[in-house]
Amino acid sequence: MGPGGSYDLAVIGGGINGCGIARDAQGRGLRVFLAEMADLAAATSSASTKLIHGGLRYLEFYEFRLVREALAEREVLLASAPHIIWPLRFVLPYHDGLRPWPVIRLGLFFYDHLGGRRILPPTRSVDLASDAVGKGLKRTYRRAFEYSDCWVEDARLVALNARDAADRGADIHTRTQCVAARRDGARWRVTLENRRDGSRFEITARALVNAAGPWVSEVLTGVAGLNAPARDRLVKGSHIVVDRLFDHDRAYIFQNADGRICFAIPYEQDFTLIGTTDEESDGDPATVAISESETDYLLGAVSEYLEKPVTRSDIRWSYAGVRPLYDDGASKAQETTRDYVLTLDGEDGAAPLLSVFGGKITTYRRLAEHALEKLAETFPQMRQSWTRTATLPGGDIPVTAFDEWAEKVADRYPFLDRGVVHRLCRAYGTRVDALLAGARSAADIGRDFGGGLSEREIAYLKANEWAETAEDILWRRSKLGLHLDAGQREAVDTYMRSAVPQQAARAG
Repeated sequence: MGPGGSYDLAVIGGGINGCGIARDAQGRGLRVFLAEMADLAAATSSASTKLIHGGLRYLEFYEFRLVREALAEREVLLASAPHIIWPLRFVLPYHDGLRPWPVIRLGLFFYDHLGGRRILPPTRSVDLASDAVGKGLKRTYRRAFEYSDCWVEDARLVALNARDAADRGADIHTRTQCVAARRDGARWRVTLENRRDGSRFEITARALVNAAGPWVSEVLTGVAGLNAPARDRLVKGSHIVVDRLFDHDRAYIFQNADGRICFAIPYEQDFTLIGTTDEESDGDPATVAISESETDYLLGAVSEYLEKPVTRSDIRWSYAGVRPLYDDGASKAQETTRDYVLTLDGEDGAAPLLSVFGGKITTYRRLAEHALEKLAETFPQMRQSWTRTATLPGGDIPVTAFDEWAEKVADRYPFLDRGVVHRLCRAYGTRVDALLAGARSAADIGRDFGGGLSEREIAYLKANEWAETAEDILWRRSKLGLHLDAGQREAVDTYMRSAVPQQAARAG
């Protein structure tokens, strides 16, 4: 259904929560329209630490409901998309500044069992003097714990939720800003602006979801015109990417003297991802960047544990995002709840407006379920929840046999570098065959811009994943921007600019 249509649900925001709600709702039989003012995952949802995790440190703040739900979701999400989500082991070096060894072991016992773990391996103790994970750490660290969580390609998770919603019939509009929303009886009249050419159009919807992330309060008051108090607390989290620090595939969780934690995670084969910070933010969430003090903090946090300090010269990239946390009155940014809060405005038959505050990538699917539970009275015909056992596009792969499956795919395309095919398998899962359909030689997939990024892949991303710019492709649909040099990145930008802009793949 195109511009000017009538929908059951209009969603503002193309981050993980907005796309997750759109997917769930469309799959329950509702007619869904989603508007994202920039690219999918353009803000917070592509600036995470990229973990599907229970949140070990949240146990310290007694967030047991959140931790239990997040732990249970790890394996649900892993089964839904084993191409972009996979298990990752975390090493927690022990030192005298931490809680007593038995207390930490007890906490990890709860972490292992609170969420019904079945696939992920349990916690174990590590002798840093003999285990490979001890190499590179200061010799004062003699023992550690190792536990399980999962890694996720965060921006791809958003794109795949949008793709699944569209495959089921949802209208997904990127570069489309909601500029006004007004109640008209039992419906919302929503005015939208195409940010490519400035043209405007209107849709109507029985319910409106405000999943605008850092802009949630702005949408409430400025777009919907409600007299609502600000309930969000904007907290910036920044990360740096440095040359690879370790030869193994495990991550570290370092406890800092200020009580905060810092991760050092294997990233994109050649790098290590270090983060994150917790800093109050009052700037534009769309242009937020890491500060000098945050950079110093992250370098100092990891160097405290390493034999060889990490310096500014090691940094290859940095990024920052603003988390729209629910303001629970906590005195410190790092103590603010990571739980989500859903508020519903609309009584006596008025068209409802549901706003999403807070949340984390790990619990996006459950958040979507809870959001639709709150809208159940408006949509009595809505079908039951379904996403718990459903795979995301490309995710119909055995959870514990990805590498074996990818090897078989590579055998089908012997003219392509096996490393490139493995990357494509990770990104697209079983849809890799749709991307490479009909290819019999490297020439069939066109120009190689570097890192195996071909004209064929760019065409696929434009047609199926709403990619319109080089930034969309190099820094969100992939992280190939890290692997290409400046000239190669410029070539991709020139190529994308030469193409006619289009609204890609609104519906399947």
